[in-house]
Amino acid sequence: MRLTILGGGGFRVPLVYRALLADKGEGRVTHVTLHDLDPRRLDAIVKVLRDQAAGHDDAPAVDVTTDLDEAVAGADFVFSAIRVGGLAGRATDERVALELGVLGQETVGAGGIAYGLRTIPVAVDIARRIARLAPEAWVINFTNPAGMVTEAMAAHLGDRVIGICDSPVGLGRRAAQALGIDPARTWLDYAGLNHLGWLRAIRVDGVDVLPRLLADEHALTSFEEGKLFGADWLRALGSLPNEYLHYYYFNREAVAGAKAAAQTRGAFLLDQQSRFYERMEAPGTPAFATWDATRLEREVTYMAENREAVDAGERNSCDLDSGGYEKVALALMRAIALDERTTLILNVRGRGALKPLDDEAVVETNCHVDANGARPIIGSPLDAHAAGLVTAVKAVERDVIRAATTGDRTAALRAFALHPLVDSVAVARRLLDGYLTTAPGLDYLREESRV
Repeated sequence: MRLTILGGGGFRVPLVYRALLADKGEGRVTHVTLHDLDPRRLDAIVKVLRDQAAGHDDAPAVDVTTDLDEAVAGADFVFSAIRVGGLAGRATDERVALELGVLGQETVGAGGIAYGLRTIPVAVDIARRIARLAPEAWVINFTNPAGMVTEAMAAHLGDRVIGICDSPVGLGRRAAQALGIDPARTWLDYAGLNHLGWLRAIRVDGVDVLPRLLADEHALTSFEEGKLFGADWLRALGSLPNEYLHYYYFNREAVAGAKAAAQTRGAFLLDQQSRFYERMEAPGTPAFATWDATRLEREVTYMAENREAVDAGERNSCDLDSGGYEKVALALMRAIALDERTTLILNVRGRGALKPLDDEAVVETNCHVDANGARPIIGSPLDAHAAGLVTAVKAVERDVIRAATTGDRTAALRAFALHPLVDSVAVARRLLDGYLTTAPGLDYLREESRV
């Protein structure tokens, strides 16, 4: 089986390769093509993969290319993990928003809108090329903002593009472990949008154990989400929100924490990864050890400003293991390629599974997966609060997609103005002007007359 990774020089690629090395089953990936626009980054990641492959006689072969058409032609699966504008673009997104007193996070609020406007035109071009050059390939999208990017690509790839995220499964795993339950025994009732969802039930042998967790103060505050949100608020909700909802429920604190930090998350990662790639150019650098140390620093500092803003303390060692997006990707590929039927939380067109959203809206929810792809499971409806927030944010996503695919600057303004975390049309205008002035990749919106 042939896998192509777009964004193949990206820092997290070794996580995917680690999962491939561990997979010894029938129909495993035997060939990986890494595509990136930066040969220097490709060279660094290949060195890490070479270290990882040491001692594995059956390690998947790896080749690299900077030619997109060459990369996707003949692929069985295409894994998209691109970052248009790089980390420098992310740092700009954060800075422009924070200077106006609103959130600049890469997938949430103004920063997520800017990132979507920059990314979707490239993602759509990729989707068109795959449809032409590899029409039988399945596309697994991890490119952020994952929900809206997947929806934009689905206009050209249909159900053959599926978005993944490790946050929901990570949340479910931590919650189960807090109760001393093996996560493999649980059924997670999760629904929403990417980075905007709620775990509504944790079923074990048909019994929902979430009420037990909510009633246990010690267990509830023993893991990341319990510390971030606090036991009282989780009980008030009656559910466990995705960690990214902290930006909504504690928006003032999150913005204040980001403004008070020595540098934004994007600026931190830009500095950190620049050092990593520079070190990898030096002869004799231990590739995997250098990468792994950098990875651990990245995990330890994840959402540090949010934890500090609500005095949640440092991350526990049990929270440093991500949900495992690479494991989700592998399980998804095996289910499709080998008809290994399974259930995963994925980003797919809802097909009525999440009312009041329409059938074409990409949602994040439980799906049955087999050789025919992923099909959302209709679960209990969202409560009024969740439905209202999901509907509002989906409308914003639709405006971002419209702006990015048609050049409609009015739609871009509307996306900023209607987002729940932007509190003024005047601020929305300043955000749009700020991004058009400083952010890369938005030339297609600059030519239109001022809204």
